[in-house]
Amino acid sequence: MANIKSAKKRVKTTAKKTLSNAPVRTKMKSAVKKMEKAPAEKKGSMLKKTIKSIDKALKKGLIKKNTAARKKSRLTKKANVK
Repeated sequence: MANIKSAKKRVKTTAKKTLSNAPVRTKMKSAVKKMEKAPAEKKGSMLKKTIKSIDKALKKGLIKKNTAARKKSRLTKKANVK
């Protein structure tokens, strides 16, 4: 455990942020995995939900702008392949 007061505070704030960020990160990851495993007919309808979850993670600062763009681009390509 930390001895310095500011380090103790950082431990607390990190724990709080982890609690609030974990569900968003999990939803994003599971949405991406479901989208990739889905049959071709359902990918188009799932794309909107998946992109929404990626955007929420981006807005919260869990992933960077380019990472979000890359994920959305790759998913869109997979959804459009026939």
